[in-house]
Amino acid sequence: MAETTTTTAAATTAVTPTPRGRVVQGGKTYFWGTGRRKSSVARVRITAGDGKFVINDRKVDDFFKETKDRVYVASPLVVANVAGNVDIHVNVFGGGYTGQAGAIVQGLARALSIFDVGLRPSVNQAGLLTRDSRMKERKKYGQRGARRRFQFSKR
Repeated sequence: MAETTTTTAAATTAVTPTPRGRVVQGGKTYFWGTGRRKSSVARVRITAGDGKFVINDRKVDDFFKETKDRVYVASPLVVANVAGNVDIHVNVFGGGYTGQAGAIVQGLARALSIFDVGLRPSVNQAGLLTRDSRMKERKKYGQRGARRRFQFSKR
């Protein structure tokens, strides 16, 4: 692509367009992915490194107390066989721990597929790029909940 130049009052800077999800900043290249699950949203940033995994400024082992969530979050790294080769920084909000884990997995899988296009088929075959569309069903009027009705009394 062609290089464009942006002029501001303070200085002239050169901006190089990059593919979606890839940002070059300060000599480092970052790859972004966004994941969603229920009401949780995770923004995942990866870069080549030595295997740091930080979620909301806390280590992954401190953030997720349950082993199943820690293993689930690391599954895209195991499938792509890049564990220990990338640094991961995640901002996640909304929902509970399991929903946040699902959002992180999808965001990490998307970021890995941008990081190395050759990883996309293996990550996709493992089902990590697919959004889990199950949501809480809304409460209906005239009922006690989504499906539960008020008690019926014949007399």
